[in-house]
Amino acid sequence: MIYNPEMETLSITEKEELQFVRLQETLNRVYNKVKFYKEKFDQNGIKIDDIKSIGDISKLPFTKKQDLRDHYPFGLFAEPIENIVRLHGSSGTSGKPTVVGYTKNDISVWSELIARAIAAAGGSKGDIFHNAYGYGLFTGGLGLHYGAEQLGAAVVPISGGNTERQILAIQDFKPKGLGCTPSYALNIAEKMEDMGLDSRDNSLKYGIFGAEPWSEEMRATIEDMLGIKAVDIYGLSEIMGPGVSIECHVAQDGLHIADDHFLVEVIDPETLEPVEDGKDGELVFTTLTKEALPLIRYRTGDIASITREKCECGRTTARMSRVKGRTDDMIIIRGVNVFPSEMERVLLQIEGLAPHYQIKLVKDGPMDCAELHVEISDELYSGINGDLKSEQVQMLERKIKQEIKSTCLVSVKTMIGTPKSIPRSEGKAIRIVDLRKSGPVMLS
Repeated sequence: MIYNPEMETLSITEKEELQFVRLQETLNRVYNKVKFYKEKFDQNGIKIDDIKSIGDISKLPFTKKQDLRDHYPFGLFAEPIENIVRLHGSSGTSGKPTVVGYTKNDISVWSELIARAIAAAGGSKGDIFHNAYGYGLFTGGLGLHYGAEQLGAAVVPISGGNTERQILAIQDFKPKGLGCTPSYALNIAEKMEDMGLDSRDNSLKYGIFGAEPWSEEMRATIEDMLGIKAVDIYGLSEIMGPGVSIECHVAQDGLHIADDHFLVEVIDPETLEPVEDGKDGELVFTTLTKEALPLIRYRTGDIASITREKCECGRTTARMSRVKGRTDDMIIIRGVNVFPSEMERVLLQIEGLAPHYQIKLVKDGPMDCAELHVEISDELYSGINGDLKSEQVQMLERKIKQEIKSTCLVSVKTMIGTPKSIPRSEGKAIRIVDLRKSGPVMLS
């Protein structure tokens, strides 16, 4: 089902005309209402009348997360606080949080975009939707909640954590849809098995998973364990929250961007020049309809590519690839750039491993090194009678090193642990633990 056929199937010409009109409105909004942008435009000699097409967006300056932190909490708002109906926030590993605001109309638009997203995932009016995204300042829980209600679904606002309670609710309420991080979906499936249940024996038909990078191999594992269609959803608080883009359940081939509300670019993060469609680069978004916090050319730090070909589902929106990683979570091992998701893709293809891992960054004298911590499957552990020094485990270790070296071009020290030895996630999985500093720094 396409929730809003008029907007989701626009021709290229119709879409570009709409985007340009909305871009002009946004530029006037930020110039007249946000001191930061007025000063930036004036300093760079930018006149709004010089922007004569969406292609001219490259003339405009970028906005970075640090700009939001520098103007904490409300310095980039285009509306006075009396017109704000909701505040959300996100925080990184350091510095002040980024604060985002929403007008009543912003919430309405966001809800519609989430309704579109759930419909694209296979949801419909009358569904029960089990929402295990976190509620609070994080945008995930409330974002999915309002959109599911707009679609006409009944929402179970269970939030994250207390996995046994989650399973009881799934058994008793019989939802069709599940929303959470992919790592938590795995956690739910594993806990079902631990409780003696068949993880595929459930009412679920589709899952909407996001908030962390995940691979095709992870998708296959989740779909097999839960017996569902698993789709990727993308968003970030600064732009809106979840619902900026989502895969359709028909093709599961790229995330449909709500490009009547967000203008997307992909740039080389080093040169800041645009890259051609199909090439990986940093995603940059300009909001086209946001009232409270309009952002111009916001650098997300997320690495992906885009395509503009029509999808078999009928939507004509631009589509983005899965997020490969972030510019700030890329690991440099002996001069080689590696994203954790690349290692994940390799690991999930190796028989005998459970779908969980952590990368620990350590010092070996003056050198930075990476330790790859994995765990063997229950089946292999039983087969070797718990002997982690067995020949089978040693062969598995050699295979991991060989596959990582061949695919990711790096050598890593591999540590194989028992089942359940890696901490499970009730939200975003902790994939990188940096032990090179005075204390551990956890990166999701």
